[in-house]
Formats: sequence, structure tokens, C-alpha cells
Amino acid sequence: MTDFQISLLIAGGTLVVGVVIFNKWQEYKAKKTVENAFADGHDDVLLNPDAPVDATQRQEPVFADKELDIEPVVKKTRPSAPVQEELLGTSKDTGSEEVPMPHDEPVAEPLTSSLLPVLARELPVDELIDCVIPLEFDTPIRGEKILGEIADLKYVGKKPVHFIGQRDDGERDVIATGGAYTAIFAGIQMVSRSGPLSELEYSEFIMKLRVIADNLNAHPDIPDMNKVILHARELHQFVAEHDAQLSVNVAANGAPWALNTLLAALEKMGFDQRPDGRLMMPDGDGGSLFTLSTNVGVSEVMTSRLTLLLDVPCVAPSRDSFGAMAACARSLATRLGGTVVDDGNQPISKAALDEIAGQVNEFYGAMAEAQIPAGSLRAQRLFS
Repeated sequence: MTDFQISLLIAGGTLVVGVVIFNKWQEYKAKKTVENAFADGHDDVLLNPDAPVDATQRQEPVFADKELDIEPVVKKTRPSAPVQEELLGTSKDTGSEEVPMPHDEPVAEPLTSSLLPVLARELPVDELIDCVIPLEFDTPIRGEKILGEIADLKYVGKKPVHFIGQRDDGERDVIATGGAYTAIFAGIQMVSRSGPLSELEYSEFIMKLRVIADNLNAHPDIPDMNKVILHARELHQFVAEHDAQLSVNVAANGAPWALNTLLAALEKMGFDQRPDGRLMMPDGDGGSLFTLSTNVGVSEVMTSRLTLLLDVPCVAPSRDSFGAMAACARSLATRLGGTVVDDGNQPISKAALDEIAGQVNEFYGAMAEAQIPAGSLRAQRLFS
């Protein structure tokens, strides 16, 4: 080997070592950035779980005094829901016809004529969102016998199936062992985010229900399939027009953030990590206020962008999850040295944010008027 080749090998080795040292230094700086951001000394209750608070009270995040630009944007979940962009004031001029606000658009008459008030105690069979079929008995039947017959009928395709029973006094309730029932009501959900009930699903549901009726010597009252499918499609139109999701992003102004340190800090803030990698901010009652994504794969060690996402129809307005999500994003941006931006990386004034928050409240009003209030069991089932 010549002296020249040896010199090249030495130079190449030095370069490789230099790159490795540089990468380690970058990771160290990213880790220190996150550690410093979440270090003690900040009095932000949202980001400091060790701060003295009343353990019986959930501390919701609130807007900070410092003004930051934020632009929440709509994540359209299906092509048939352009109403979301109009609702949130983020639609772009594509030459298409303007879509009216969903709260100004009347729901189809066949749907509204059958709307029922949300029950104080919501049952798993709901005549508004389920196709409900009664099965009457000649004599009362014990709950354990009924449960044995219906145990295997939980889904038809992707549509969930539920049952409730009617007692001698006419009260309806979940079927339980030890109870006696004069009738049961089978309900198959007519709509979900995957689409409306199809003719094939309805036919399969009826076929399986007839077997149960024969085994229990019951008399089913089967509705006309065409009417059921028409009603399902009308309900699906409502779901498509109100399927809104809002997001805000926190983008790094400089170097990316070390992911392992960041995840640990986010969990201390109260986020729960899901199997899919997203983090969820719990609402205190087993539900979710909003979620957070790091936007990177499982093998990556740093990220330069966080996305907070709110599933608008699935959270009750009283929780102010939009305000909580925006406040959380602003706090993260302040601590991490980032900026809260929209999907196009553009900030917007807080005045625009407040205007959008008002439109979100109108959106909630439209859902309540349709008797499918956001965050209710009805809404959670429909937007699943």
C-alpha cells in the first residue's frame, strides 16, 4: 500500500469520526434543549405536574398572557365533507361553489321528523342512530337465556349490534342475568365514519335476528329495508357534514428536539401514550380532550414538529377542549422555542383564533339542535 493510499485512509477515518462526534453533539444539544424547556422553575401548571394543586380538581390549561400566533386548520377526514373548511374559515378558492355553514343548513325532513331527545341515561340501543327491531315474547323470558342467544351477534360487517330488554313494568334497560323481559329490542347502528348501513349488512342482520327469534319463540317486527337504507343515507349525510377535526402544530424554530426526553416530559404533563404512537390528553372521565403526534417513525430519535388534534364532534363543549388544546400548544411553543403554526407553516393572529373558536361554538350549537350533541354517546358512536 502506497503512502498516498495510507493518507487517504487516515483522512477518511478522521472524517467519519468527525461526523459521528458532530451527530452526537447535535443529539446532546437537542436533549438539553428539551430538558431545559421542562426544567423546574416554570410556574405553568399545565407543564409542571409537581406544582401544588388541589388533587381533587383537574387543572385545565388556560391561555397565557403572552400573545402567540396560532392557526388551527381542518383535517378533512372524508372527501364528502367540504363543510368543515367553511366552518373554520380555512377554505381556499378552488373555483367551486361556496358551501353554507352547517348550522344554517336544514337537516333532511325524513331525518328530523324522527329525532328523539337524548335520554338522561343513554342506552346502547338508540332509535335515532340505530335500526331498532322489537322481538316480543308470549311470556316473560329470563335474562340469562336471552344473553345466551344473543351473545354471538355483536357486529354485522363493521356495524355494531346492541340489545336492550323491556320488563313487565314497561321500563327498558340493559339485559341482565336474573331479570325477566317481555320483549327485547335489537339495534344495528346505521352509520359510522366508514359509511352508512348497506343492503347486504341489513339483510345479514335480519337473517341472524330471525334465528334468534325462532330460538326464543319471539315475534319480530321487521321494517321495510328501503326505508331503513334511505334513513341511513340521510343520517350519513349529517355525519359527513359535521365530521370536523381541528389541528394546531408546534414547529421548531431551530434544531429539532430529542424525542426520548420530549416524550418523558409530555407524559409528566398528563399525556397518555397510545399503541399507535400518539399521545392523548385525558379528560378525567375516561375520554380524550385531544391527541398529540410527534410526526416521526418509531426508529427516529428527534422531531421538529408536534401536531395536536381535536376530534370536534366527540368532545362535549363544556370541556372547552379547543381552548385547552390551543393553550397547550402555546405553552409548548414557549418552552421549546417553537412557533404554533397551521399545516402550511403560517401563523395567524389571536383575533382570528378567537373568531374560529366562536365558529366552533356555533358548530356545537348545530349538533345540539340536531339532537346529536357533541361528546354524547350518540355522537361518539356516529363519529367512530
